[in-house]
Amino acid sequence: MRALLLASLLFAAAPALAQDIPQPPPTRAPAPPAEQGVTIVHAGTLLDRPGRAPRRNATIVIRDGRIEAVQDGFAAPPEGARVVDLRDRTVLPGLIDSHVHLTSDRAGNEGFMSGFTDSVALRSQEAAWNARKTLEAGFTTVRNLGSGDGVTLGLRDAINRGWAVGPRIVDAGSSISATTGHMDGALGVREELHDEMRSGGNLCDGADACREAVRRQIALGADVIKIATTGGVNSRIGLGLGAQLFEDEARALIETAHLYGRRVAVHAHGTDGINLALRLGADSIEHGTLIDEESIRLFRASRAFYVPTLSTVNGYLERIRNNPNAYSPEVREQIDWRIRITGLALQRAHRAGVRIAFGTDAGVSLHGRNADEFPLMVQHGMSPMEAIQAATVNAAELLGLSDQIGSIEPGKSADLIAVAGDPLADVGVLRNVSFVMARGRVHRDVR
Repeated sequence: MRALLLASLLFAAAPALAQDIPQPPPTRAPAPPAEQGVTIVHAGTLLDRPGRAPRRNATIVIRDGRIEAVQDGFAAPPEGARVVDLRDRTVLPGLIDSHVHLTSDRAGNEGFMSGFTDSVALRSQEAAWNARKTLEAGFTTVRNLGSGDGVTLGLRDAINRGWAVGPRIVDAGSSISATTGHMDGALGVREELHDEMRSGGNLCDGADACREAVRRQIALGADVIKIATTGGVNSRIGLGLGAQLFEDEARALIETAHLYGRRVAVHAHGTDGINLALRLGADSIEHGTLIDEESIRLFRASRAFYVPTLSTVNGYLERIRNNPNAYSPEVREQIDWRIRITGLALQRAHRAGVRIAFGTDAGVSLHGRNADEFPLMVQHGMSPMEAIQAATVNAAELLGLSDQIGSIEPGKSADLIAVAGDPLADVGVLRNVSFVMARGRVHRDVR
């Protein structure tokens, strides 16, 4: 009783005491760990800002994990500096994948069953494994667009603290859709399990519930909000790929995210769901399979980015080749359709001048193979330089990180990669990255 009385008195006095005690400044997220000291990188060819002509024989000066200077010629290193010799390589900014799902490299029936059999602890280890593969493939930043259980939110923070190895993660928490929408975990599950499968708080019906769903993800630490305005290719019941949100619901989702300063990535395949999201101010459309002339007009008016995720086709084909029954029949029908028309929307968007950001949907395709997207982008109309821009300066702008990443310039994070060969002549060389530096730390070395 005495302890309770004392606690009550202290609680009651707290506001008054707080007036007399100087308050600390608001807490801020810890700065990502960076390699300390000076590093000198000698680059034979330097594509420091994709979209501009490359430089020959250049020196990058890195201090405490940030780029201090970029100089012409091979400058002599100061005493005690580390020297990285890339004079026989092409050096370019660390790559950015704007659409990944780090928690799994498994899809179809195998991925579905893992949600029942694998513990959260095991999923966290798989996410860390996929993150390391992604970093070693040259992708120093990713936008993780949806995973439950808080696994990738925790991985993001662990990487930022130096407790884990992986790319910088911009995380969406759990993706949001309507009940029976693309993000409904109860799809295809027996009815008595529905309440358990829908316990993540990422489903909403009606505008008020959608506002609450966004606020819940932000409270959990989401950097970006991911919503689905249409069905999905991998949805386990045959509801098609058309719109699955009413306008007031989609508006509530997007406006609430923007109110809190979060950008909105929208999963959308069908034209109606694409155009709905663009009219309401979406920041990016993911997949965008059935864009039309109105979509193009809205993209150009809003300056939203298109993230085509062509690599999903690779994942589908590889899994079907290994196991023709990898997907349920209703999903397989949608996959076959997606394979037939993949790339057509990118061709249309590119011709019309829509802004394009690189994204693979890795998790549907395989982690560590993210650069397989580059040849597909070129195959469907983009030049190698444009594809590289999509994975550097464009993706950095989409993520709101242009002041930190996307180019090799003074003041930015020392995120850079190197390849043998000329990616502007053969973009496929980006599938064989020989050197990776993130925040000044070397994670793959040519030696």
